[in-house]
Amino acid sequence: MRRIISTLQEIRHLQLTKAGAPATRLAETEQKFRWFDGLLSGIKPTDTGNQLEEVMTSADFTYALQEFVQRLMLPGYQAKRFDFEQFIKPDVVPNFMPVTRYQRRGELEDLEYVGEKGEARPGSVPDATKRQYQAYVWEKQFDFSMRALVNDDLGYFADTATAMGMAARRSLEKYVSRMLWNAVTIARLVALGALFSTTGRLTTARISAARMAFNQRVDVRLNPIAASLRYIVFHAGLADTVLQIQSSTLVPELATNAANIVAGKFVAIEDPYAVGAAPNLPWYALADWKLNAIVPFVLARRQGITGPLLLRKRSDMESITALLGGGADVAPVFGDFSTGNVVVKVHDEWGTFIDITEGNLFDNRGAYYSAGTAA
Repeated sequence: MRRIISTLQEIRHLQLTKAGAPATRLAETEQKFRWFDGLLSGIKPTDTGNQLEEVMTSADFTYALQEFVQRLMLPGYQAKRFDFEQFIKPDVVPNFMPVTRYQRRGELEDLEYVGEKGEARPGSVPDATKRQYQAYVWEKQFDFSMRALVNDDLGYFADTATAMGMAARRSLEKYVSRMLWNAVTIARLVALGALFSTTGRLTTARISAARMAFNQRVDVRLNPIAASLRYIVFHAGLADTVLQIQSSTLVPELATNAANIVAGKFVAIEDPYAVGAAPNLPWYALADWKLNAIVPFVLARRQGITGPLLLRKRSDMESITALLGGGADVAPVFGDFSTGNVVVKVHDEWGTFIDITEGNLFDNRGAYYSAGTAA
């Protein structure tokens, strides 16, 4: 407590000095703080006047308490995360030019019966589908006053780097969310018919229907392919519905004893950026690209840029000991010569497949969409 009183005394002395207070005013204020400090030390004053009352009700003391004791930085909101890495295939590109990937969409033709002395008919080889995408630059600049940084006794700017990294992560999550929910991507799946989309709300029965839809996927030759439902990506308003489906041993929507066969067959991923109004809440079923080699969506990064970079502009000033003497660079916190502005920037690079007919679907056979608009 004595250390606090001493600090307050020094602060008030500095304030009064800057305000041009006379020496008598400074001496009076110092006397008040010394008297109170003496009480804390167990020293009894010889003067039994109103010193204590004056110190406790003084405008100086009240101001000091309000300004330096009541300042408090409250914690901010905790952001939700979108764990999209589970279902998005990562890729690396060498520069900002478009890269080309070729995807085999089918096998060779089946053999045909040939009679005695018959001649085999020519077969055909299906063309590989061309896919192109590239990485783009995403940035945001933030400027701070040198004086604001120096005066920051609450640590308001201390976590700036973390906050900027979170801003980059949030921007990327929103970008990935738009891959799923943009109109072109959805329209493509709807146009493919019942094996790729529905309007039904999320239920155990409809997850089972989506699983059976994946089980009937074929290549361009109409040969069955190994495709399985692995992920359910859903609107935040469906969290309890998903939890109920995953934790029930029986089908929760039915009053029978039907077994819940889908409870442990999928991984649930909440997308906090999905848009919808209850009860019409959308959801996706997606394949696992690592398991079936079916890539529904892809995210490309430039080589060497695995995450956001925090950059700071150098100061254009230097310190000198004499007008004609040598100089040395000053710390970046001094900012620029003209205004003392400190400039920082967060930088990241990413991109994905974009097509006017497929949207962001790298392979539509790895996705199943529901608008959630029917009971």
